[in-house]
Amino acid sequence: MKKQNSLIAYIFIGLGLFFLLRHLKIPIITNFYSWQTILIIIGIILLFYSYTSKNYDQLFNGSIVLGLGIHFHGMNHYQFWISHWAVYVLIVGIAFLVRASKTKRGFLLGTALTAVSIFMIFSNQLSHYFYWVHDVKNYIELFWPIILIIIGVVLLIKKK
Repeated sequence: MKKQNSLIAYIFIGLGLFFLLRHLKIPIITNFYSWQTILIIIGIILLFYSYTSKNYDQLFNGSIVLGLGIHFHGMNHYQFWISHWAVYVLIVGIAFLVRASKTKRGFLLGTALTAVSIFMIFSNQLSHYFYWVHDVKNYIELFWPIILIIIGVVLLIKKK
């Protein structure tokens, strides 16, 4: 029970600091007064809690929330930020790799997701010798919901 209370305490402290800084209206950090910053704060708190309590399964959740917060913040505030669907796959892949650094589970899946997402993000910049890559990318983009459903069903069947 004490570990759960410490997570809630960290969240209250983080959100309290956020709203205090927002109330003080410090000019340097005005770009960070948004809901994306709350996601970033909660992600950092989950990562901090995971390391301090040695509950390393929370590394995955913290990495996802932190990654989404950073991505949404970047999309709102920076013109150069990538707005591609594969960024979400990259965030999940990195989350698996972060968790695998401590639990030794999910390293292969994290590496595969990260590699596929990087490939998909930069596939438009390949030379004309790799024209077939665009066809494969278009099929993946067309059928990726079905692929996700199939993977989910396989994981459910495999679990039994």
